[in-house]
Amino acid sequence: MPALMIQGTGSDVGKSMLVAGLCRVARRRGLNVAPFKPQNMSNNAAVTADGGEIGRAQAVQAWAAGLDPITDMNPVLLKPETDTGAQVVVQGKRLAQASARGYGDLKPKLMAAVMESFDRLRAAHDLVIVEGAGSPAEVNLREGDIANMGFARAADVPVVLAGDINRGGVIAQIVGTQAVIDPDDAAMVVGFLINKFRGDVSLFDDGYALIEQQTGWRGFGVLPWFPHAWKLPAEDAVSLAAPVREAGFHIVCLTLSRIANFDDLDPLKQEPDVRLTMLGPGRAIPGDADLVILPGTKSTRGDLAFLHAQGWDVDLQAHHRRGGHILGICGGYQMLGRSVADPEGIEGPPGETPGLGLLDVETVMFPEKRLTEVEAVHSGTGARFRGYEIHIGDSDGPDRARPFGFVGGQPEGAVSADGRVAGSYLHGMFRDDQFRAAWLASFDVASAGVDYDASVDAALEGLADHMERHLDVDGLLGAAR
Repeated sequence: MPALMIQGTGSDVGKSMLVAGLCRVARRRGLNVAPFKPQNMSNNAAVTADGGEIGRAQAVQAWAAGLDPITDMNPVLLKPETDTGAQVVVQGKRLAQASARGYGDLKPKLMAAVMESFDRLRAAHDLVIVEGAGSPAEVNLREGDIANMGFARAADVPVVLAGDINRGGVIAQIVGTQAVIDPDDAAMVVGFLINKFRGDVSLFDDGYALIEQQTGWRGFGVLPWFPHAWKLPAEDAVSLAAPVREAGFHIVCLTLSRIANFDDLDPLKQEPDVRLTMLGPGRAIPGDADLVILPGTKSTRGDLAFLHAQGWDVDLQAHHRRGGHILGICGGYQMLGRSVADPEGIEGPPGETPGLGLLDVETVMFPEKRLTEVEAVHSGTGARFRGYEIHIGDSDGPDRARPFGFVGGQPEGAVSADGRVAGSYLHGMFRDDQFRAAWLASFDVASAGVDYDASVDAALEGLADHMERHLDVDGLLGAAR
């Protein structure tokens, strides 16, 4: 069955959003469409229906296509743990840890898994929309490539190259890509499109014509900035495009160096009585914070060191003394305890790191990763919600006698004796509208009654409409082979 690949002139040019939009466009045309990304690098992962994990972007793209996410949609997922090393997840399961150079040796061996997953998707669907990673212009990474042109040529999938005009230099981005890649790779490109345009599109007419003239590639259009992109769960970086509010219940989330699954907080952005601050490094926790959230992380001990380096440990103690509340999710929960032990060196050198001591629990890491969707009951409000676990390690101690909630009748998480510090391994809890409303009410904050899933779906519909208006989507879909 046909397939089409969207590659980019660089990272963050909007490939993930473009694929999601095309999946929704194709679905609206009655096609059974599926997303695919051969190799992804992200700590924002989703648990799949078949018990594995994939990049969050592919889960959103599956949503756009009307499918449950499965591991074949993202067969190789790299989860960075340090600046030079990552956990390698293959077809949903943790395979190994590898340095950047070591992963280069692994890539040729992973192509078989990539092609196996792609072939299964292609056999089961009318159309597969493929997302590249980074840029094909990174020719230093071309040997053994499984993410861009190496995959496109192995699978014989035509490529559309997307450029980001918002960052400037888009003419050089596209013309320069053609200039540096192998001619046989360039032959896979059937055209280009321009993304994230702001202002009068006609002002770019001459530039657009120049790209067509210089490359000989067909242009599929110029896509203006999509203002509702912030409503879609993000993957590769914390989005700061949500509305900035000056008042409301002030939630501060610490932007850890290896922050993971930060889309947990997306539903809170849509609550008008909530002011969410994603606090970057070097900034003190503001004194008017009502609640501080320690989010998930791919490296608990590493981010404990990062947290100390920012002085946030001192700020958290002061916040707690002032009567403030603290919530730790997954790795953030582990940090709140007395210690984090990693005897087998799962996340780095073996050893034990003192925690923040705000919860009376201790954590021990172990190799097996827990990946599961759950139904839970929140202890404080009695509200039920759906969530998921995606973590290594187990936490136990006296504060577990006051659980955050219950899963299958068993206690989950922990709450401090004063009730102002809580920790849980459960991701995705705020996506449940009833739980979110009950949880906010426990702080005397009224929920606006936002239907979060409906708002995401509406954003996907709006994205599809936006692409239909401004791009040659029939040409794009017709370019698949």
